[in-house]
Amino acid sequence: MGKKRDEAATSVAGVGRAPCEEKSLFEDLVCTNTSLRRAARRLGNLYDDALAPLGLKATQVGLLADIERLAAANDRQWPTLQDLAGKLAIQISAVTHALRPLIRDGLVELRTGEQDRRTKRAVLTDLGTARLHEAVAYWARANQRVEQVLGRESAASLRALADHVASDAFLDAYIDGQTGIAKRS
Repeated sequence: MGKKRDEAATSVAGVGRAPCEEKSLFEDLVCTNTSLRRAARRLGNLYDDALAPLGLKATQVGLLADIERLAAANDRQWPTLQDLAGKLAIQISAVTHALRPLIRDGLVELRTGEQDRRTKRAVLTDLGTARLHEAVAYWARANQRVEQVLGRESAASLRALADHVASDAFLDAYIDGQTGIAKRS
């Protein structure tokens, strides 16, 4: 049985290393994605706990805030689903999925575009605006605590680095370095 196990480990690894060598390889493996996702889950849970009295998740408050910010930046024209998807760096289907509970709870409405009937715009309702303003106080307390624990400079550095990784400039650099293809338009 031991020989089969060793052979299976070797064939899975594909490099002919003994199982104990494989363990060492994985212990030394550094993965930025895994670390960032783990940190995001931890912070997400802390903010979710802080917002729990309102019955909202941090991602939902973030989505409400993004709708408000995009509307404010565009002369009070509510953002399209495409605008939100671009801002959040996700697919439109993920935006519509994220909006469902907010629509169900009367915090957001989807309105058909005036010039292009195929376009849908996310609109905060009066209740959605009130709930967002209420959530800011809960969020601010959690955010202040995170900054206290991390330290102001470390928190600012973390935000700046995360914003950079989420940017089109980072994606362009990754694509260019990875495949040598032209920058995205």
